[in-house]
Amino acid sequence: MNSLRERDITYLKGVGPKRAELLGKELGIKSFRDLLYHFPSHYIDRKTMYRIAQFSGEMPYVQVQGRFVSFNVLGEGAKMRLVGLFTDGERTMEVVWFRQIKTLKTAYNIGATYILFGKPTLFNGHWSMAHPEIDTPGAPGALQGLRGVYPLTERLRNQGITSRTLFLWTQNALASVREIREFLPPEVLTQYSLMPLREALVTIHNPKDNDSLQRAKLRLKFEELLLLQINIQKYSRHRKAQAQGYYFPRVGTFFNRFYSECLPFELTGAQKRVIKEIRADMITGRQMNRLVQGDVGSGKTMVALLTMLIAVDNGYQAALMAPTEILAQQHFDSLRQMLAPIGVNVRLLTGSTRKKQRDEIHAQLQDGSLHILVGTHALIEDNVQFARLGMAVIDEQHRFGVAQRAKMWKKSQIAPHVLVMTATPIPRTLAMTVYGDLDVSVIDELPPGRKPVQTLLRYDNRRHDVMRGIGKQLAQGRQVYIVYPLIEENKDLDLKSLEEGYEFIKETFPSYRVAFVHGRMKPAEKDFQMQLFASHQADILVATTVIEVGVNVPNASTMVIENAERFGLSQLHQLRGRVGRGADQSYCILMTKFNIASETRKRLEIMTSTTDGFVVAEADLKMRGPGDIEGTMQSGIPFDLHIANLATDGPIVEMARNSAAALLDDDPDLARPEHYPLRQALLHAQGPAIDWSRIS
Repeated sequence: MNSLRERDITYLKGVGPKRAELLGKELGIKSFRDLLYHFPSHYIDRKTMYRIAQFSGEMPYVQVQGRFVSFNVLGEGAKMRLVGLFTDGERTMEVVWFRQIKTLKTAYNIGATYILFGKPTLFNGHWSMAHPEIDTPGAPGALQGLRGVYPLTERLRNQGITSRTLFLWTQNALASVREIREFLPPEVLTQYSLMPLREALVTIHNPKDNDSLQRAKLRLKFEELLLLQINIQKYSRHRKAQAQGYYFPRVGTFFNRFYSECLPFELTGAQKRVIKEIRADMITGRQMNRLVQGDVGSGKTMVALLTMLIAVDNGYQAALMAPTEILAQQHFDSLRQMLAPIGVNVRLLTGSTRKKQRDEIHAQLQDGSLHILVGTHALIEDNVQFARLGMAVIDEQHRFGVAQRAKMWKKSQIAPHVLVMTATPIPRTLAMTVYGDLDVSVIDELPPGRKPVQTLLRYDNRRHDVMRGIGKQLAQGRQVYIVYPLIEENKDLDLKSLEEGYEFIKETFPSYRVAFVHGRMKPAEKDFQMQLFASHQADILVATTVIEVGVNVPNASTMVIENAERFGLSQLHQLRGRVGRGADQSYCILMTKFNIASETRKRLEIMTSTTDGFVVAEADLKMRGPGDIEGTMQSGIPFDLHIANLATDGPIVEMARNSAAALLDDDPDLARPEHYPLRQALLHAQGPAIDWSRIS
């Protein structure tokens, strides 16, 4: 592979210095290897030759054979175009070019036979084709089969570099390279029946048929994902081997008294399973690094509380860090109430904590009398010093940056055990990659007595019915969220604005108090408004998505999401999680206009069909891809994925993960001579991004 990386694209036939500079700037193509790994985005079947008489409706790209009858330059300046009249012997169509007119005017001969490949368009009753690919019968570019369509930029197109140009360059590159070094071990190729590298690269750019194309894609996807998995697993193994952790053998008085005297409800089977997994981590002598996933209301906080009590029973302190003051306050109120009967000292530290209280907290932290400290980013300030921090819990961990979390670990001589929690369900294939270094626990049961939220899709023409339903809920003493996508009215977007909605809701429900919150408010003002709602001084909260995390109001029974089509599935699921937190039946109403795209309607119907966050997350991943899943990407992929797709290639991710584990079990450092090519490929594949799997 080194020879491909070292061969400058400048010296490839047909490229030269100017085009090489352009390719580097626009597509990052600087070497033969870069070109050969710039894969087609899709393929078009060129087996069929059409007649102009067969053109109809919205056709895909087609090819037609014939000759030019005439060429004319029409218009002036920016509106200048070259128009050729083309016939297949029976009918005629126009061929139009809007750029490179001087060059194209003399490029083709009247009366000569050409094959045109492009998209036919019906205009004023006549067929035309703009900027088609043009070949002569029998020329290298005139393929009769599958043709790849390459990703391009507008600047490249304006310079006359087309998909066909890239195809011809890849063929020149493959023809000029004698050897493309295989880097996958022979046993891996055999185990998964993978194509050799050269054959895969030849086939991906010039497939004979769909079967061989799929085999080439499998090979190239597998190699990308294998390198990614080796990178993650090598780091994970090294960290686990080196990361010394506290040894917590005891389940003592605090844990046992709380469990027998104070536990407000029977733990679910899932909660018990996760606690056993955590207990097993704490007696290894290595640092625990565990992610707990679970839908809103699944009982993650109770698991965290019991985990912190284990630390306290073993003579250590624990910390729980939340992303907002209101969420930290809610955690503190809940923990203090539950732990007061057994004498556990719990304190709260946020940006709003007064100096006298801060001084008390600092003193108790340092003398060890403070058992559990709950707080926000204030916990990671330099002057916050623990006597013996043994357990760190991070709630909604994706809200904190890597550097912020790292400050917490430095507050102890040995890194504390780490438990991170998220209510954003992460699909299994993505978790294997994004959180490859974490041990993952899933709480997949809701506590008994919780009723699933009923999710309803309603169109604007039924708004009156929705308002009447809200009125009934308010009359029963319940509270309501109404979420808008915009703060102010925007004439360019047909969306309900927060300000407009606030006035409408106040007029519609004049007997009830309405709170108002959005992200542009000052933190103190925002917390005040949210606290009005949390304390039931306000009955309705009109808000943007700032309420997605950080409000726990069991009395809130209805969530109305305006312009629901503007939100992603994961975000809608997070918003829905604000209701259904009490024993009463709750509702999530997705409001939208009727004339939405069928794909959008399908997306919203997923929300109405399931309350399972993992089902929603899988659907979101497939529809939007991994880069858009909010909160999962910590610092980017460690190296580029050119062809593999974490949203759709789950089985290949699993294959690659298993293969990486087997290779590292056999040769942990890939130090054997036969693994040298693989080691080099891994070295070249790694980019400058921070390791995205790292939590502690």
